[in-house]
Amino acid sequence: MNAPAAPRHVLPVLVLAQFLGTSLWFAVNAVMPDLQRAFGWPATAVGTLTSSLQFGFIVGTLVFALLAIADRFPPRRVFLICALAGAGCTVGAWAMVSDFGALLAWRFATGFFLAGIYPVGMKIAAQWFPRGLGPALGYLIGALVIGSASAHALRAMGDALPWPTLMLGVAALAAAGGGLLFVLLPEPPGAVARVTTLQWRALATLVTDARVRSSVLGYFGHMWELYTLWVLMPLILATRLEGTALSWAAFVLLGAGALGCAGGGWLVPRFGSARVAGAQLATSGLCCLLSPALIHAPDALFYGWLLLWGITVSGDSPQFSALTARNAPPQAVGSVLTLTNSIGFGISIASILLFVELTRAVALGWLLTGLALGPALGLWALWRLVRERA
Repeated sequence: MNAPAAPRHVLPVLVLAQFLGTSLWFAVNAVMPDLQRAFGWPATAVGTLTSSLQFGFIVGTLVFALLAIADRFPPRRVFLICALAGAGCTVGAWAMVSDFGALLAWRFATGFFLAGIYPVGMKIAAQWFPRGLGPALGYLIGALVIGSASAHALRAMGDALPWPTLMLGVAALAAAGGGLLFVLLPEPPGAVARVTTLQWRALATLVTDARVRSSVLGYFGHMWELYTLWVLMPLILATRLEGTALSWAAFVLLGAGALGCAGGGWLVPRFGSARVAGAQLATSGLCCLLSPALIHAPDALFYGWLLLWGITVSGDSPQFSALTARNAPPQAVGSVLTLTNSIGFGISIASILLFVELTRAVALGWLLTGLALGPALGLWALWRLVRERA
């Protein structure tokens, strides 16, 4: 018997709550220029703070996965508690902002609690949309892409938004997102019963189950490319733009990934998640390889190349998550997704550190071709599911 269709308000509420909750991710990055001017911090401070949050997220997702938090406790409650805790950490960061060491600790803690927002939101989507997960995650992760890219828009508007107002406003939005989801979304009908034991065998399916392994390795290849491009995009644009124009361009080009997420979800019923993810991964990989020629191309080609890259580098992400959720053991979907996120973000940090260091010695156009290693691995791993039209 088919599960009843989700009420119409479920997806909009889930998307909005997820967007508000993950706004914590860029709360400090958006005000860093103001903080650097106020406290004399070096330009490298933003990278250090970003790494602290990413590391907190990795530790958080690892802990949440190993303890099966999202599968042992009601996901709505986990989302609410983590949204409130993350908001509290941002208030703490605001209160102690002049102490860089304390700020690092608060950002680490924020990343830890984001592990109960981003992957848990996907678990809730998997419960409500078991048969239409690809399109649902397309909208869900598309909203997250816009949220992440909006750090550049906020930076462009920095003069109009005092940094204390922005930090406290983001904390309020995150808390509101947790409350919104908890109040407006009931427990999904027919949800898998919560487990009472740790799910070690289920977590091992990342290695032991061929279909889970295929989507997970595809996701890892995607993560090698994604965040490193996001970090390097301002450097690419700095070859032609500066100041506010550069920030707005970065917001548009990276935020365009939401089109890839939503558009890919729209195509899933016809082509399947694996083929949609594979097509976008192949396109972004081609953009990597064309970098030496197109970084010096006329403006129309240059911005067209970056727009296509921005759309496709993010657009495959929802389908990798949908494939993993669909093939993971039903009682451990939350834990498997969370562990996958943990490893994926670890790969992204390694990639960022490597490529940022190489910018000192390698021309940017040629350096960007190295990002194609991720799509190459992803396409190789995904081929099994593409043949099955998953």
